Amino acid sequence: MTSTVSSTEPSTSASPGTTDERLDEVFAPIFARIAEGAVQREDDRRLAHDEVSWLREAKFGSLRVPVELGGYGASIRQLFRLLIDLAAAESNLPQALRVHWSFVEDQLAALPDEAAQQWLRKVGEGTLVGNAITEPGVGAIDRYQTRLTPDPASADGTGFRLDGTKYYSTGSLYSDHILVAADSDGERVSVLVDADADGVTQHDDWDGFGQRLTASGTTEFAGVRVPAERVLGPGYGGEGRTYATSYLQLVQLAVLAGIAARATDDVVEWVRNRTRTFTHSTADLPRHDPLVQQVIGRLSAAAYTARTLVLDIAAELDELALAGWEDAELLDRVEFDVARAQAAVIPAVLDATTQLFEVGGASITSERLRFDRHWRNARVISVHNPLIFKLQAVGDHVLNGTDLPYAWSAGQK
Repeated sequence: MTSTVSSTEPSTSASPGTTDERLDEVFAPIFARIAEGAVQREDDRRLAHDEVSWLREAKFGSLRVPVELGGYGASIRQLFRLLIDLAAAESNLPQALRVHWSFVEDQLAALPDEAAQQWLRKVGEGTLVGNAITEPGVGAIDRYQTRLTPDPASADGTGFRLDGTKYYSTGSLYSDHILVAADSDGERVSVLVDADADGVTQHDDWDGFGQRLTASGTTEFAGVRVPAERVLGPGYGGEGRTYATSYLQLVQLAVLAGIAARATDDVVEWVRNRTRTFTHSTADLPRHDPLVQQVIGRLSAAAYTARTLVLDIAAELDELALAGWEDAELLDRVEFDVARAQAAVIPAVLDATTQLFEVGGASITSERLRFDRHWRNARVISVHNPLIFKLQAVGDHVLNGTDLPYAWSAGQK
């Protein structure tokens, strides 16, 4: 069987580090091992701590870290190629690590800053970074309710205390550090907190019907001590253009591409082994039925479309990174392209993961197969950037030249 999940292809963007073939040699066996337990994890709702430890040991989080700092020196396109393959094995994990990648990219952009080098070395040793950004209620439309205040009791008088509650703390239960968005006397700041610090309490209470294992629950911060060097500036949500919006959205599209790839492989294998059909079918075996073949074609096309768009835009991000993330024209182009890609990828994957059930009777709905997880996971990941708002922004931009929204927040107005 020819798999759509782990195909090796030449990179179109220059990489100063490891080749595609070497990366596949390291990570393909780990992805295969992760994929073996996907259905059982779904049934048990067991967080993927073991699987994350396998990735940590292989230094998956250091793909973008330069070789001289302990990483693989991979290009952005190489990173996203592997994120698609990981999503095919377990769609929860690329989403869980989404903010980790943007944190790494921020440190790369800050080089040769000494602090950035230190953090990249830590990532090169296996450190993972989660996030606690979104809040219940007002969120950040007004301002964050999570507060960073001076701590006069700190050893040198320059430290802070962090207090507040976050939701959708994706990946933090898998991580060593948590990137927290907070308000400091009316200013937006990002704070890096140790996940096991005193005063940090994490809950696995995410109750979505899909992407259940992303560890996207509540995190509470009660008087957490924060040294001055852990306050990193405004972070995501600041004014003006930023690469981070397109980068973070592209991770979600990579998840959809992986879901489509796994759904295709799962259903192809199921149909090939199936002998039951219907009296009014045009063929003796389902795999010879042209209607079944049409459904498989739709699945394959969705997987191809999603993968191709993600990798094309990742190559644009490589170009933008080489320009120091400061080329306004490139920033606008990538933001526009990833916004339009959502309108192609999301409907294609949702439609394909719904239509896949048409290839069989009631038996294809068996919980033993868990084919429903493909649609549920795709549906949940798709609402993180609601398509109705994205299409409106694209249309307004095309018609009226209105600037696309870059960093944005969710909450009560």
